[in-house]
Amino acid sequence: MAERELNAAFVKKRAKELGADLVGIASAATLNAFPPDPRWPQTPARISPYCKSVIVLAQRIPAGAFRCKSNVPVQYIDMLVLRKMDKIAYRLADELEDSGHPSFVVAAQETDWKLKRASYGRLSTRHLGVEAGLGTLGLEVNILTPEFGPRVYLTGLLTELELEADHPLTEQVCIGESCSRCLHACPVDAVLHFGIDKRACATEAQEFGFSTILQFFERFIDQPLAEKEKLAASRDIYGFWQGLLRVVGSFGDCPRCLAVCPVGNDYHAHLADVQKAIPEKTPEKVALGKRYRDDRAQGADIPGLNDWNRRWVGPDGYQGIVARQLQEFKKLQQERKQAALATAADNGRE
Repeated sequence: MAERELNAAFVKKRAKELGADLVGIASAATLNAFPPDPRWPQTPARISPYCKSVIVLAQRIPAGAFRCKSNVPVQYIDMLVLRKMDKIAYRLADELEDSGHPSFVVAAQETDWKLKRASYGRLSTRHLGVEAGLGTLGLEVNILTPEFGPRVYLTGLLTELELEADHPLTEQVCIGESCSRCLHACPVDAVLHFGIDKRACATEAQEFGFSTILQFFERFIDQPLAEKEKLAASRDIYGFWQGLLRVVGSFGDCPRCLAVCPVGNDYHAHLADVQKAIPEKTPEKVALGKRYRDDRAQGADIPGLNDWNRRWVGPDGYQGIVARQLQEFKKLQQERKQAALATAADNGRE
C-alpha cells in the first residue's frame, strides 16, 4: 500500500478485494467514550493506548445452511466463515503494518475473564459493527445488517493509522416488536426487549460449551469406576471433542433467531419460503411481543432502550427499511426474469 493511498476509501476497497462482504470504520476515540457497558468497558484503549481506528469486517453466513433440518450445517459453516474472516483481517493488518502503521486483529470469539463471565470478549463485535455504520442491534441484540440481517460474523482490526470513521445508521434496521419473529422462534425464551438472557441462550447455543464441560466433570469425579466408564463413552464426551475440534455446539450455535429474521436480501431470496412458519411460536410468546410493543408505545422504562443503549438500536426508530428493500429486491428479480426471457427469445431467433 502506497502512503498516498492509505485513506478510508482505499482500505475498505482493499478489504473487499481480499474477500470481506462488508467493511466499515469506527473511531477508537468514539469506542472508548461509548463502551456497551461502562461497568465492564470493552474498549480499544484497554487493549492498546495507541489505536486510532478500528476497521470492522463482516462475513455473511451462507443462507443455505439455514434451510436444513438440523443445526449441524450451520455450526460447521460458522467455523469456515470465522476462519475466512480471520485470514482476511490478518492479511489486511499485515499490509497496513508493511506500510508503516502498527495493526493487529482481535479474536472475534474469545472471552476475557477479567470482565464479565460467559461470552464477553475484549471488544463487542456487534457494537463495533454499529459504530462502523454496518447495522443496528435487533430485538435479540444481534447486529442486523441491511444486506444480510443477523446472518453475519464480524471482527475488528485495530490500527494506529487514523482513518475517517463511518457514521452509524440512525434508522432502526430491526422491525422490532411488531415482528418479534426472533422472540417467537427462541427455543428457550431468551429474547428480551432489546436484550438477551445469556444464561438461557447458552443452554441451547452452547450445548457443549465451557459451563457444560465443567458440570459434566464435576459429576464425573464423584462417580464410582463403573459409572465413570459409562460416562466416558457417553454422547457428552463426543460432543466436547467435536466442540473443541470444530466449535460445533460449543459457541453460539443455535441459529433459530438468525434463520427467521426477515431482514436482508438473503432472507427474501432463500429463506422466506422455508422459514415462514415458526414451530416454536406460542400464544404466550405472541402476547409477550404485543406487551413489548405496548410498553414501548407508552414510554415504559425499558433497559434495552434507555438513553445509553438507544444509540445502538437506532435512535430514529424503525421507518420501513425492510419493506423498502423487499420492494427493491422484487424489482431486481423481475428485471432479471425479463432479461433472461429476452435472452432466450434472442437465442431462439438465431
